Amino acid sequence: MRHARRRVVRRVTRLAAVGGLLLGGTMVTHAVASEPGTPDAVPFSTASPGDGAAAGPGAALVQRLGTSRTAGTWVGGDGRTVVAVTDQEAAEEVRAAGAEPKMVRHSMDDFDSATRTLSSAPRVPGTAWLKDYRSNQVVVRGDSTVSADDWSSLTDVADGIGDFVRMERVEGAFTTRLAGGLPVLSTAGRCSAGFNVTDGEREFILTAGHCGPQGSVWFSDSGARQKVGTTVGGSFPGDDYSLIAYDGGKAGDNAGVVAVGGNKGVRITGVADPTVGQRIFRSGSTSGLRDGEVTALDVTVNYPEGTVGGLIESDVCAEPGDSGGPMFSEGIALGVTSGGSGDCRSGGITYFQPVTKALADLDLKMIVAPGAEGGGGSPSPAPSQAQGVTAPDAATPGSSTPVRGILPDPSTLVSRLADPRNVGPGLLVMGGSLVALVASRWIRAEQDRKAYRRQYSATWG
Repeated sequence: MRHARRRVVRRVTRLAAVGGLLLGGTMVTHAVASEPGTPDAVPFSTASPGDGAAAGPGAALVQRLGTSRTAGTWVGGDGRTVVAVTDQEAAEEVRAAGAEPKMVRHSMDDFDSATRTLSSAPRVPGTAWLKDYRSNQVVVRGDSTVSADDWSSLTDVADGIGDFVRMERVEGAFTTRLAGGLPVLSTAGRCSAGFNVTDGEREFILTAGHCGPQGSVWFSDSGARQKVGTTVGGSFPGDDYSLIAYDGGKAGDNAGVVAVGGNKGVRITGVADPTVGQRIFRSGSTSGLRDGEVTALDVTVNYPEGTVGGLIESDVCAEPGDSGGPMFSEGIALGVTSGGSGDCRSGGITYFQPVTKALADLDLKMIVAPGAEGGGGSPSPAPSQAQGVTAPDAATPGSSTPVRGILPDPSTLVSRLADPRNVGPGLLVMGGSLVALVASRWIRAEQDRKAYRRQYSATWG
């Protein structure tokens, strides 16, 4: 009876081992068949400001009416476009276009003249100025590092311009956010990857210019083992953007996705300029995904390292290490994080380099996600003309997607073997089945030898 049970166990073990070999072989075959192609074969589309992207109908109205008759445009609390105008005829044109006019005293020409005068004054680090469309004023800000004498001198300059210049002191200090999207690290510090861009042949990370000079080598891990690429160009001060050329020349899977934390990302589908009042989202390697509102455009900031102009201002927070991270809304790329004041505990002000300016200067295109979920390389839809006039509370970051392969992923061997998309699980099943088959054969042979010795001893002992 005992021998019969052993024979059944051995037969079941052999059948299971053979079945395991067949199953493992099938798993390996399927994994190889479904293995994603090389980075060269990853489908993506591109977008640039010239592809029809626009900040909204207000920008077109301002351009048509001219800078002497308008003083900016913004999104109202109800999502309607508001355009500041200086005469009744312009107001009628705005109203006929379906937007809301607001009569003001000072035009964009007045704003431009005021900011030119401020720029020609002696430079004071820790100051910034902006055109506040909604109050029809130019606002000059000074942080806590500005001395009383410097503030007094700048106030004298403002008084000479006119009563539409407003002086404000703010807490904290205007600093670049160098310490992350995903973090990139070098000897210059820690920044965040912004957007993936391309010249048609090579692919790059667009990030902040102050993150590091040309030649800076970047890694995705603190041990400097996972190399990302090298800084090959940019502009800072003046502007605040730079390019990191990927070490292998390609961004890899999900090139049109930006990371927002929790192994999730947002599909980027276009590029545009923002509108004042628009709700935006910012992602960084220090503070993660945060949201806020665009409060001003064409802002000049005097950082300790130098002056940067043409920035976007927002009331979203940021912290050191968030520099270079992406700013977007409804999947539309808008800017990369430059600097600001405050933090994400007490709040603050953050400035962004417009993506459109960087792409135009560098003659590059944004890499965007395919136009439809799983739709291969079909063209992405151009951002709507009304993209910039979404009601602030109704805006979302964009369509969510899992994040894989934006930067080199230092996955463990165990996680790689456990991934059903790899050949690892199949090989493990095959290996285990072979071990079981060999073991069952060895056990049977050993049992036969013992039985023979018992029989031999009983006969000749």
